[in-house]
Amino acid sequence: MVRLMQAVLIALVVLGWPAMASAHCDALDGPVVAAARKALEARDATPVLKWVKPEHEAEVKTAFNRALAVRAQGGEAQALADTWFFETVVRVHRAGEGAPFEGLKPAGQIAPFVKVIDATISTGSADDLLDKVAAHVRSGVKERFLRAHEARQQADDSVEAGRAFVAAYVEYMHYVENLHKAANGESGPHAAGSDAAASGSRPPAAPTHVH
Repeated sequence: MVRLMQAVLIALVVLGWPAMASAHCDALDGPVVAAARKALEARDATPVLKWVKPEHEAEVKTAFNRALAVRAQGGEAQALADTWFFETVVRVHRAGEGAPFEGLKPAGQIAPFVKVIDATISTGSADDLLDKVAAHVRSGVKERFLRAHEARQQADDSVEAGRAFVAAYVEYMHYVENLHKAANGESGPHAAGSDAAASGSRPPAAPTHVH
């Protein structure tokens, strides 16, 4: 299941799907903040510790205890303590992925497709997700194939036409190549701290090799 999720997320990047992976980590209605809320309500840090690296556990526990002490005053103090703790946990979580923390994102901004991915964990089925990805993959491959195929017909008409064909050809080849790598689990969206990159709408940079 983990490999499937990795492949799906990379496919979303390659496909240019408007997924908001960054907001998913940083959102007030995301899983990290949800765990932090649960920890505060239970006065037990355990639920949130799974979201941070072992080497960052002490920092989160210290922040947790400070937040509990302040929020005991109630009212505005509690709200401020909660927000500060959420920010701390998300920042530490992001640091563990090698990604920057740019502040908490408002609730309601998690991309629908990211919610579909999350839902597979609770439902125990990835069938709907796979159907959606397969349909988008098919559309993306076909679009680039047709563009390259059509450009090839005029490739010898002029240098400009030839370059247009090469550009379409390279995009098509790299697009499918990246999908193939994702399907084989050769890389992952967090492999190099690229959580922020996963939220982009453009395909990853083309490999440096020449066809």
